[in-house]
Amino acid sequence: MTDPVDIRHWMRPGTLQLQALPPLSLYIHLPWCLKKCPYCDFNSHEWAGDSGPAAPPEQRYLDALRADLEASLPLIWGRTVHSIFIGGGTPSLFSPESIDRLLADVRARVRLEADAEITLEANPGTFERDRFRAFRQAGVTRLSIGVQSFNDRHLKALGRVHDRAQALAAVEEAARSFDTFNLDVMYALPGQTLAQAEEDMRTALSLAPPHISIYHLTLEPNTYFAKFPPAVPDDDDAYAMLDRITELTTAAGLQRYEVSAYAKPGHACRHNLNYWQFGDYLGIGAGAHGKLSFAHRVARTVKLRDPRRYMEQALTGQALASMDEVARADLPFEFMLNALRLKDGFALQDFMERTGLPLSSIDAAMREGQQRGLLDCSAGRVKPTTRGLDFLSDLQSLFLPD
Repeated sequence: MTDPVDIRHWMRPGTLQLQALPPLSLYIHLPWCLKKCPYCDFNSHEWAGDSGPAAPPEQRYLDALRADLEASLPLIWGRTVHSIFIGGGTPSLFSPESIDRLLADVRARVRLEADAEITLEANPGTFERDRFRAFRQAGVTRLSIGVQSFNDRHLKALGRVHDRAQALAAVEEAARSFDTFNLDVMYALPGQTLAQAEEDMRTALSLAPPHISIYHLTLEPNTYFAKFPPAVPDDDDAYAMLDRITELTTAAGLQRYEVSAYAKPGHACRHNLNYWQFGDYLGIGAGAHGKLSFAHRVARTVKLRDPRRYMEQALTGQALASMDEVARADLPFEFMLNALRLKDGFALQDFMERTGLPLSSIDAAMREGQQRGLLDCSAGRVKPTTRGLDFLSDLQSLFLPD
């Protein structure tokens, strides 16, 4: 593996020609949670000390994050960070004082846009009155609350540590403390009916959230649910749930702007939009992924996954597990994997700017997408049709390398 701080290696001549670098975001991973959910395949770890449950080693981990960021700075010299997303795990396990210190460490080391969006993921199970307000005072501008459901039976089936009452209280507190926030809600849950999915959505919308992320429960490999799969609604029932969810959110003034995201005007998640528009992001923290562009190449980074090993290595400037160049042939698929999630798609000019490739590299796949009724191409813009969004994996796979 090449030394990541050897910027000369990443700036050497190559076959790509990126005329300008895309916007840059920062992703920060806090890997601990109270309890690992049976469907979760993220790098999250239940925290337990030698004598049972304990608090995460906040200060040592913050020291490691600071060292990780400092070691990564040569890769982003001179670039402005437009958004920060603090994900997990359950970042709201960390104290507001720790989040304040974390953001101060970031501001001291990178050029942060004056009105940068700073998002923190929160779990209603870690909710305490005034805690969200303290996160706001620490500099967080947007909260993303993992509600998943307002039905106690379904919350129990999902292994969540909160109940309906805690979820409602957390959302009400978020609305008081933040100008914008997001609710994560899941559907096609074990034993869930169409009526129950609709009731969940009506409850969520009654709280007037400016943004909702809606996810189909999937049984991911290497999870408890993969080994012991629960009985979940069939595909037809799941499609009916999604259709009803879309109807209800539209009626409430939230527009579907991405395959899983619905927002009121002005409340789309800027950080996630940067991902979907094939922007760059520096990832720090245990297991954090990143994507960084240079004049002639695009690279993917991954940090060490185990939190204890990550802390040990990060403190010596060695947090990186891998940094690899994205092959030229893989770039069209990597771009489409993101951009085709957006209802409004992308401009052809953006494809050329973000990948450094000519349009001829995607001509054949574009034609096939149009012929199959999955793509709409007009006025220099490409977007998925309604059918294309419904069969997104089929559409994206058209751009896989031969």
